[in-house]
Amino acid sequence: MNGLTPVVAALGATANGVAAGIMLSTVIGIVPMMVAQPYPGYVRMVKFMWPRYDPLMPALNGTALVLAVTAAVLAGGSPARPALIVAAALLATVMTISITRNVPVNKFVSGLDPDAEPRDWDRVDPRVRWRRWNTTRTAIALLAFAANITATALTH
Repeated sequence: MNGLTPVVAALGATANGVAAGIMLSTVIGIVPMMVAQPYPGYVRMVKFMWPRYDPLMPALNGTALVLAVTAAVLAGGSPARPALIVAAALLATVMTISITRNVPVNKFVSGLDPDAEPRDWDRVDPRVRWRRWNTTRTAIALLAFAANITATALTH
């Protein structure tokens, strides 16, 4: 095991933990508020929040993924390596869900006029679908964090 492995693993766990914590806050507070909003309030919330979350979350999850992969390579035959590989795979899954499921919904809603509800809003309202994918990716991010913490402990 390389001497940098504990540092890289700890930095990855930190980035993953911050991202997972932010995601958990959306599950327990922000998304329920969005779901409770009537159409205009929901669209305004997405337009307000998405530009704030979008640059931060990909950077945190991407950094955590790169650091987990780097730590796994540096770990060699260390007992930490399998946990780092699991963390990396889980983080890649989080990013895939974000890119393919949640971001398209955010783009769609950001393009809506909050003062002109579409006639078919009851049919196209994406909140239930977005919430399901957000909850899924949050659970996966928390599992990745557990794997990263385990790996970090195993590097010492």
